[in-house]
Amino acid sequence: MNVPVDSPPADAPSPAAPRKGLPMHWKIAIGFAGGLILGLLAFYSVGPDAEWAKRIVEYVTTPFSKIFLNMILMLVIPLLFSALVVGIGEMGDVRALGKIGWRTLGYTVALSTAAVAIGLFLVNWLQPGVGVDSAEALRLISEQSDKAQSIAESGATQAKGIEMLVEIVPSNVVKAAADNTILAVMFFALMFGVGLGMTRSEGAKTLRSAIEGLFEVSMILIGFAIKLAPYAVFCLMFNLAYEGGLEPMKRLAMYVLVVLLALAVHLFVVYSIALRAVARRSPLEFFSAVQEAMLMAFSTASSNATLPTSLRVAEERLHLPRRISRFVLTVGATANQNGTALFEGVTVLFLAQYFGVELSLADQAAVMAVCILGGIGTAGVPSGSLPVIALICAMVGVPVEGLGLILGVNHFLDMCRTTVNVVGDLGIATMVAHGESEAGADAPDAPSA
Repeated sequence: MNVPVDSPPADAPSPAAPRKGLPMHWKIAIGFAGGLILGLLAFYSVGPDAEWAKRIVEYVTTPFSKIFLNMILMLVIPLLFSALVVGIGEMGDVRALGKIGWRTLGYTVALSTAAVAIGLFLVNWLQPGVGVDSAEALRLISEQSDKAQSIAESGATQAKGIEMLVEIVPSNVVKAAADNTILAVMFFALMFGVGLGMTRSEGAKTLRSAIEGLFEVSMILIGFAIKLAPYAVFCLMFNLAYEGGLEPMKRLAMYVLVVLLALAVHLFVVYSIALRAVARRSPLEFFSAVQEAMLMAFSTASSNATLPTSLRVAEERLHLPRRISRFVLTVGATANQNGTALFEGVTVLFLAQYFGVELSLADQAAVMAVCILGGIGTAGVPSGSLPVIALICAMVGVPVEGLGLILGVNHFLDMCRTTVNVVGDLGIATMVAHGESEAGADAPDAPSA
């Protein structure tokens, strides 16, 4: 028997396991704290008029943060298009699945609409971003980005009312993408996904695989960009703290409280009402049964990573039919991100308030529509909503640089909204299963008393 030349001797020590570095959210937290501390030191020691500090902002922190944000924006359209097409394409089987598919789609849209409405109501009522010197904030942003003014102007001249409704249907989707007409791009992706799901041919299967490949490549590239996030957050927080002192932190604390309040209302009030009214199920019993999935979702901040646990909970604790739970939960891991949709809406309006950007009712309606569709087209992975938030900010003229204020608290809020997403998936599966005549045939046996 031939032994390979490079085989190690039998008694050789095994190679050391590769060392694991800090998780990304800890690196971002360190960058957030480091930028904040140094920015505050510069603000309170030398003041915002120090020449050397101005040069650091102009030639170091601002260019680096712009590169990071441009990388995120560069990938928004391919990522959002592919994610939305894949998510809707999976739901495209509604024609074959009949009532199960249509009910899943209906409950998904209804819960996402309720989530975004709650978020927008609370952020308009509590106004966490109001109180900052908006002229100073906008001056900072104008110094950081040459695109801010053009974005704001394009947002100010957006179509309103019936014109906005007409322009949702694009005559040229490539031009719509180039002009940042996001609702039109999302409408095209929505229709494309429906058509792809209804088409039964080898060519359609190949096209679906190609779009799934585009999604996977986009996620890999987003991952590369996110690796720069700790340094970009450091730069963005240094700039904000150096220009504004402690005021941004007070507004940030209010923002976090509003997001948590909105998520709690949606989780414990809206879901409870829906479960009682539609599924005739005790909310207390339901939440007791799904607590394992809730803990896994909170720990991983990923709907996809929680999916195996959700499937087991649906079958063993909720006693749902496998055929229904596997379809609803698998689709829901990508297409039912109503907690994320709520978070996106609150974040965009908070940043608009922070930078003094007035959003009309028509603008907020557009934000709401994009958040609902974005909830379907958001990747079920940690921080998957950040590209969508950047896209919506650019659409309504809110400076994208404000994301730097959010990134430092994003991971904790991601854990919370993922919990809401996963519970929503299980809740929809419970509602869809209620009343299905097939439920008793393939449901797992209930445990004996």
